[in-house]
Amino acid sequence: MSSDAPVLTIDRDNVSLGEAVFRALCRALEHGVYRSGDRLREDEVAQKLNVSRTPVREAFGKLVAKGWVQPAGGRGLIVRSLDQSDILELYAMREILEGAAARLAAQYAAPAEIAALRDIHARFASGEGGAAGLARLNRLLHGAIQRAARNRYLDAALEDMHVATALLGTTTFAADGRPVTAAAEHGALIDAIAARDSDRAEAIARAHIREALQTRLHMTLTEAAKARP
Repeated sequence: MSSDAPVLTIDRDNVSLGEAVFRALCRALEHGVYRSGDRLREDEVAQKLNVSRTPVREAFGKLVAKGWVQPAGGRGLIVRSLDQSDILELYAMREILEGAAARLAAQYAAPAEIAALRDIHARFASGEGGAAGLARLNRLLHGAIQRAARNRYLDAALEDMHVATALLGTTTFAADGRPVTAAAEHGALIDAIAARDSDRAEAIARAHIREALQTRLHMTLTEAAKARP
């Protein structure tokens, strides 16, 4: 789900239609097509994806079970907003999972995968595309590390983390100074993976997520202060 493919299209990929709709909606959430506070209606989604309402209803049930959307009376579903408690829980799990991915990538990444990581990092370090572009490159980089880890169970857990993180809205790369520090963290992480230093790779990845959390909390507090009368 971290690819840059069109986000509101059906990809059957040997799965049921309901699962295909669910995956399409997950991509839409991850890429910001739907944001916190937006409403999802069965008829509208069915029309956009050119399917009946039955698989959409099935997909909606899975989204509710994941906790990413919630009922909005008789008017479909609404995309959830995450509060500070949600943020802390989310980043706690991200730290564990991203750390595990980095550790495994240090063990299993092929030379071509490490070269690809360095290419993405170079584009990130150049500031390509502003905050939105950096967020896209960050997804590519972490997705590449995830694939290099070669663990399908970790894949599934991280995909959920990516969607949940997208519900937070504004990227942390919009914060002053964060792109520069994140680039340094990414560089150190890739060096550790290339050196096959699993312990160091995991430690750097976990510290990277902790720094992202601090930025996120600061942004949340700043936004809350601005909203006060």
